[in-house]
Amino acid sequence: MIHVSQSRYLDRHKDSSADDQCQKGIIVTIPSGGTVLIIDPNNFEGFNRVFTGVIVPRPIAFVSSMSSDGYVNLAPYSFFNAVSYHPPTIVFSSNRKAGDKQKDTLANIEETGEFVINIVSDEIAEAMNITAAEYPMEVDEFQIAGLTHAPSQIVKPPRVAESPVNLECRLNQVVKIGEGDHEHGLVIGEVVLVHLRDDIIDGHRINHQRLKPVGRLAGNMYCSTADSYELVRPSYDPDAQRVG
Repeated sequence: MIHVSQSRYLDRHKDSSADDQCQKGIIVTIPSGGTVLIIDPNNFEGFNRVFTGVIVPRPIAFVSSMSSDGYVNLAPYSFFNAVSYHPPTIVFSSNRKAGDKQKDTLANIEETGEFVINIVSDEIAEAMNITAAEYPMEVDEFQIAGLTHAPSQIVKPPRVAESPVNLECRLNQVVKIGEGDHEHGLVIGEVVLVHLRDDIIDGHRINHQRLKPVGRLAGNMYCSTADSYELVRPSYDPDAQRVG
């Protein structure tokens, strides 16, 4: 049985004598000892930091896109993953706006239906971070970050030549999430062509020690995949009624 204490979790940056509006969650005592904090995402101040701090590490979509006028944009997004093999499909999420400005990546993709996902390795992590600032539409983040345009074969936006993996994508759809200043666009795209640096692939397996992908943690923190281990997926034997 879980017992809910009468304690209230208060923002440690606020005076502990604050009224009920400072209540951020409920501290729950669990039978095994210790406590668990239960929070309401809609009322917990700084929930964004908690949310991105527990869903880690997140892969980074380094997205290159191009407007119909030919302006190139490059920006990183860590709400990103693969969701299907057939067809090969990826998703990433972008804020609709940054302040009063429309996000160029989302606008470009909705306008042209094309983009490239460039995988971030250790070697280009610093350059990726440079592109995270909000630049005017006419600024080419490739140049700002010292990265090189590489021509794509199917879509118009250029690839990042320094990236070990490039996924040329066509837009499937953009799903609206949230409202007003909190609106996001969930971009669903089909991968139509893959570029792999030849030293990172052995047969049909990717060598992650050579790929050196970078993951996003919370705030300004990132991680690499220097350590890894194997867990063989078990199979269930219905006759023996056991996992082997």
